[in-house]
Amino acid sequence: MSDDEHNLKDPSLLTFEGPYIRRCILASYLVLVILSLPLWWSTTSIERLSLPKSHIDSLAAKELRLPIAVTVDTANVGSMSDNLVEQLRTMFKLRKEKVPALFNHLEFSVEPFQGSSSPDVYSISLNEDAQFPAIRKRHLSVPMHQANRAPDCGQICPRYRLAFTLLNEDAAAGRAVIGWDVAKMISRWITPILKETEKLHNFTVESQIQFYAPLAFEPLVVSNGERVIHGLTQENLKVFVNSAEWTLASSVSNDPVLHFVVFVPSISHTPLRILDDTSQVISSDAFVLPQWGGIVLLNLPADTQSNLHLTEAELDHVFSGFSAQLLRLIGVSELPAGVRSGDPSRPLTDFQLDTLYRQRAFENAGSSKETLQSIDKLVDQIPNMPVGQDVRDDVREALSALEVLYAGVWKAPALALQHSSRGLTLASRAFFNPGMLALLYFPAEHKYAVYTPLFAPVAVPLVVTLLKEVSAWRKARKRGNAP
Repeated sequence: MSDDEHNLKDPSLLTFEGPYIRRCILASYLVLVILSLPLWWSTTSIERLSLPKSHIDSLAAKELRLPIAVTVDTANVGSMSDNLVEQLRTMFKLRKEKVPALFNHLEFSVEPFQGSSSPDVYSISLNEDAQFPAIRKRHLSVPMHQANRAPDCGQICPRYRLAFTLLNEDAAAGRAVIGWDVAKMISRWITPILKETEKLHNFTVESQIQFYAPLAFEPLVVSNGERVIHGLTQENLKVFVNSAEWTLASSVSNDPVLHFVVFVPSISHTPLRILDDTSQVISSDAFVLPQWGGIVLLNLPADTQSNLHLTEAELDHVFSGFSAQLLRLIGVSELPAGVRSGDPSRPLTDFQLDTLYRQRAFENAGSSKETLQSIDKLVDQIPNMPVGQDVRDDVREALSALEVLYAGVWKAPALALQHSSRGLTLASRAFFNPGMLALLYFPAEHKYAVYTPLFAPVAVPLVVTLLKEVSAWRKARKRGNAP
């Protein structure tokens, strides 16, 4: 080894300080690093509180049962009262066996009427004088010769945006509608429904008019006696909405949109009617597109003025159809055939509302359990995911709300909806907590990528100098002149 190479490896020949001072300087850097470790650990540590995993697992194994209490007034059937009550019990049991997916979460109890009952209990009475079945609140009055059947419930969503649109197919061709009393009609036909379902949905309502909305196909020309009409086949109805050229969305939102369209055909396509499968004209001028909305065809008379403003009287049948379409689209079950509401001023009966409340409570409970289980799995899969006090409190409160829901005997479906909604809100808030989302997609490799550029430039010179100093000290010790 040459003298130059030996001098480069001996720190004492490269610096003017003595070995003791040089080693004290090096030790000060090391002491500083060691003393800063607790501060670094406290500032970068992640709060990770334990979650009630066993409680979540035990709740996931439970099934929600919503009770339905029914009393039967058998005063008009005499000695057959016990037989009638037993027949109703058997009917409910068979219905659960036939459609388990729909009725398994319901617990039916049928008892004879004892003179008084809770307002949340359903009651059925047989009336010889009744001409047709009628519902008032939670009481069903049935003629002696008729029977009731269960309504059918559809899917519902917590938020909706209702978009009312008047479409002129071609306003330039004449007979264009330039205005309509939409605010008054919404207040008359739609607002009562929104008020009845305010516990279930948050609605946003908007309206617009468009003056050019061409069809993407040519309607079928059909001779109807002496008249020639333009018909929409059942296949045409499926592709009636021309998404490429119709701009129906007037605002940006993630909420599901239900469209209600008044379509005014052009002069060349008037009158525009709906055909059945045999190409025969049907009486209705409205149709529903599932999960999209409803459409009403408005054929204007031949002597209509060019710039028309539709009045309340002219829109009455249109919005009457829209109200029926809205109830169908948000999942309101129809009353059984032949059964009428005893309170025509209300768009929904308590029977229909309770059905929606139960359906939403059942869906909320299922979504809450899935969300809580997802939180538990994420925390187990990502060791560095923080779990703060707010997240743990939300999880515990969500579990408490669901325990109350599962443990309670809810004869009032509105109470079951209240507890299930609270459980879902808390579970969702815990899942989307900003503190948890920050490290949801931050694996350990990302930490190395962050820390390496910060500490490597400082650590490498210190380590190399330390190794050289240790090597020089060992050599000096062998020579017998180590300080």
